[in-house]
Amino acid sequence: MSKVKELFGYSTKDSSVNWAQVVSKQMCPYSGKKCYKIRKSEPDISIGTCTVEYGGKNVMICPNRLLENNQIFQDCIHLMPAHEIGNELYLVPEVQIPSGNVDFFLVSVKKEKIVDFVGIELQTMDTTGTIWSERLKTYKELGLLEDSIEIPKKNFGMNWKMTAKTILVQMHHKIETFESLNKHLVLVVQEPLLSYMEKEFNFSPFTKAKSEDSLHIHSYDLNEGEVKYRLSFNKTISTDANGMAVAIGYQSENNLELDHILAILYPKLTELTKLQIGIR
Repeated sequence: MSKVKELFGYSTKDSSVNWAQVVSKQMCPYSGKKCYKIRKSEPDISIGTCTVEYGGKNVMICPNRLLENNQIFQDCIHLMPAHEIGNELYLVPEVQIPSGNVDFFLVSVKKEKIVDFVGIELQTMDTTGTIWSERLKTYKELGLLEDSIEIPKKNFGMNWKMTAKTILVQMHHKIETFESLNKHLVLVVQEPLLSYMEKEFNFSPFTKAKSEDSLHIHSYDLNEGEVKYRLSFNKTISTDANGMAVAIGYQSENNLELDHILAILYPKLTELTKLQIGIR
C-alpha cells in the first residue's frame, strides 16, 4: 500500500477522481498553478505529493497544502488590531524584508491606505531520500501504471531536526524586524512539527498566545474523513524576540562566548595591564 495520501490536492482513496486528468494537468488546487515540486532529472514532471503517511501519522510535505480554504489567513486577522470591519484585505506573497523573504503579508486597507499588516510564514516537513518510488506505487494502485512495471525499492524519511532548526533560525532573524515595527509574525505548521519543536528546543518562553507578543505559532491538524482530509486549527502559542532567541539556544551560546572571553581576560589582569590614570 502506497504511503502517498494526497496527490495533486486529492485524497488517493477518493475513487470519484479522474486521476488520468489530474495527473495530466499537474495542477495544485491550492495555489491555482502547476505543482512546483519537480524531478531534477525530469523538470517537466511535477511530483504532486502533498501528504504522506509516516510513523502512523499523515504528514504534510508541501506548504501549499496549508492553503486549504485560506483558513490560515482568516485565523491571523485578529493580529491586526487596526483592522476594522469594512476594510479591504490583501494577500501579498513573497515579500522581501531586510532579514529575508516572508511567504505572505496579510494587509488591511482602508480608503486606499494601509492601516495594518501581519507577516505569515508556512512550514511543512522536508523529506530525506526520495518520494518517487512511493509516487510510482500510488500510480500503480490508481491504475495509471501497468502492474508489470518495476518500482525501485527506495525509501524516504522525515528531516525533523533540519526542518525545525532552519525555520526557527529564520524566524529569529525576521522577528526583530516585526517587533521593531510593533507588528506580528505568524509561523503556520502542522501539529507533529510543533510537537517536535516543543520537545527538542527550549520552548519555555512560549505561552498561550498573547496579543502583545510579536511572534505567534499556529498549529493545525490534518483530519482524515471517509474520503477527504481536512485542515483544522489545533492551538496557538506566542513569545517575543528574546523568547525566540532562548528557544533556539542563542542566549546560552552567547553566555558560552562570554565565559570564554572572561577566561582569557582574567589571567591578563596584572599590574602591567592595569590602566594608570593621572600619572605622566
